[in-house]
This record gives sequence, structure tokens and C-alpha cells, in this order.
Amino acid sequence: MRLKTLLASALAAPIAVLAFAGTSLAQEDPTPPSTKIVGGGPATETYSWMASLQSSSGSHGCGGTLVGPRHVVTASHCGTPYQVRIGTTNRTSGGEVRRVSSRQQLGGDVSLLTLASASTKTPAPIASSAPVGSATRIIGWGQTCPVRGCGPAPITLQQLDTSILSDSRCSGISAASELCINGGNGKGACYGDSGGPAVTGGPGSWQLVGATSRGTAGTCATSPAIYGDVTYYKATIERIIGGGLR
Repeated sequence: MRLKTLLASALAAPIAVLAFAGTSLAQEDPTPPSTKIVGGGPATETYSWMASLQSSSGSHGCGGTLVGPRHVVTASHCGTPYQVRIGTTNRTSGGEVRRVSSRQQLGGDVSLLTLASASTKTPAPIASSAPVGSATRIIGWGQTCPVRGCGPAPITLQQLDTSILSDSRCSGISAASELCINGGNGKGACYGDSGGPAVTGGPGSWQLVGATSRGTAGTCATSPAIYGDVTYYKATIERIIGGGLR
């Protein structure tokens, strides 16, 4: 499997790095500007399980999804953050903050963070499968413009409705453990969205299917993106957590 770091934050004190179509965009500037989902809009609800992976100063680095009281799914290339803020549409306030105690790589670009103390927020259930053609929603604090550093840091969570494509639409994908998520025509995930969720369902019934991994072109929102297939790791996550996922 060819792994490339991507879609990581361009915020201060970055947790991760990013690559599009094999081009490394590791952060060399210690205080680069932030960005958000391209072509989306403000979150239409407060997702109890949405997490912002943060430095000790509270700077956003990547997204993540609470899947159990003490566990958050994210992208492996996001590394191990100092803390996570969970269950708010504002990455600087609201929800609750929990320290991160450890990280376990599940495979590919998918990892599971263990929190030092349990969250009181409701976790997202993991779907049993992610069929091609399924409607999905991607969520994050990444950028609304496609070039690194092209916009101010977003405070409000963004979302974009899209769908799962056949693997043939994403160059470099690992068919067994990754998903190809639709994007292009000025819409898609970008810097700062790494690790964040792709979900199916609707209000009150969202289920996690993917974790944002990497792009397939040199510029955001010009082609589909690759996501870790969280459904592929569901049994492993259940075993680690120690029983049924809520």
C-alpha cells in the first residue's frame, strides 16, 4: 500500500503534514495559516462525535471521530495530538477537551487515539459497510480555497455532501482498506481536514465510514480524494474498545 501524508492542517504548531498526488507539503513554516473544506458550508448541526485534534495551545491540526467514550478514529499521518476538543462546531470553544494518552495504528492511514479520560459525548457508530454510490457527508475545519495558505483560519465547522465512487476513480488507492470519495469542480476536502469523518445516514442516524487521508491531484477540490475505510477496521476497533460500539 502506498501511503502519502495529506490533508493535514496548515495551522500554527501543526500536528501533521500533507501530500497531494505524491507531492510532499510538509509544514516548514511554524505558523502557516489555516484553511477549510472547499465548496462546503457551515455545519447544519452539532455533531456530538466530531473532534478537533489540537496542540497544547489549542491549535487545530486534524479532524477525528469519537467512536467510544475513550477512543477517537483519525488518520495515522496526523500523529499523536496533545488533546482533542469534541462535540462543538467551534474549534476554539464549546464541547469538551480531553487529553490524549496514546495512539495505535490500525493499518494503512487509520489510527485510534486513546483518551486519558472518558468523553461524555455520544460516539458515532461505525457502519458495517460502505457501498459504492452511497451518499456521504464530509466534515472538518479544513480550507474553503484550494491552495495552501489561501484563506484565514476557520472557526466554524464546515460540511459537504458527496458520495462514494468506485475505486477506479482514485489513482493509488488500496481497494481493500480505502474509499474513493467524490470531489472536483471546486468541491472537496483540503488542508486541515485530515483524519476527519466521512459519514452516511442523516441527523440522529449518522454512521462513520471513512477518515480523510489524501488527495489524488496537485490541487484540492479538483478530483476525488482517498479516505481510510473505517468499516474495514470495525472488528479491530470493537476488540480494542472492548465491546459493542455505540
